[in-house]
Amino acid sequence: MPLSKFLRRVVLAIVFLLVRPCFLPAQSVAFTFDDGPQLRETPQLSAAARNMALLEALKRNRIKAALFVTLSFGADRPQGLALTRAWGEAGQFIANHTVTHLDLNAKETGLKQYQDEILACDSVIRVLPGYRPWFRFPFLREGDTPEKRDGMRMFLKKHGFRNAAVTLDTSDWRLNAALEEALRARPDTNLAPFRSAYLAHLRQRAEAYRDLSRRLFGRDIPQILLLHHSLINALFLGDAIQLFKEMDWNITDPETAYRDFIYTLEPQRPAPGQSLLLSAARSLGFRPEGWERLVDDGDADIDALRGLGALPKRQK
Repeated sequence: MPLSKFLRRVVLAIVFLLVRPCFLPAQSVAFTFDDGPQLRETPQLSAAARNMALLEALKRNRIKAALFVTLSFGADRPQGLALTRAWGEAGQFIANHTVTHLDLNAKETGLKQYQDEILACDSVIRVLPGYRPWFRFPFLREGDTPEKRDGMRMFLKKHGFRNAAVTLDTSDWRLNAALEEALRARPDTNLAPFRSAYLAHLRQRAEAYRDLSRRLFGRDIPQILLLHHSLINALFLGDAIQLFKEMDWNITDPETAYRDFIYTLEPQRPAPGQSLLLSAARSLGFRPEGWERLVDDGDADIDALRGLGALPKRQK
């Protein structure tokens, strides 16, 4: 192992040890939603109805969440901009997720092109109520080269953006795709198996990332949960909120959660598209037990749905 890489791991390990408190605060979670607002058609609910369902679930439970706007998914048109504004007017946060959801790890994605998209999105959303100068990397990928990664870190600091990292990563997008596939094939599809799979997935990820935070930091941290502006969340967000309450997790807001020290860490991210916790673990050379379930994009949950007959079985 090169000496520089070894020294980075030693320093990061020392930092983790120094920040371990002598108590375990109550576990908390903050809700965030990427890729909104989505104007595309889905088998159930209009774009406005999906948006309203998400906001009503948050309002009923007195939750302040964040919407990370991908401009070309809807907010670049009057209808989508109105849906975005509705988040701010409802007391929710609005933040930046580029214009076209570019992948910074793609060879063809240039650094300037990527940064220009951030500024273009920001020029639209910064005038809306609830705006915060937070940026979330699409796919949670921070660049396939050190030049891209370091260039983005300098860019975000220069323009006053926070890297809106995620700790509790989920594959809700995969379950949403499966739900939409089933509904397109059969509009009368029984939603119960999808609801159960969705909630089981959230519980598994929540418990795994809570365990990982304790192993790395010796404590529970305020988790930042990644969900999407999608049909499955419009249908079942209330159930997801209830799940966390039943698990005795406190629900906080993203602004409060981001005050925790761990959100200032910048691990080297040896693998792209990771929860901050998983990236930190890998930077230390630590592979947590059951890590495969954290990176399988919901394969186990999709297989369970196939086993129940809710989805067609794979063709051999």
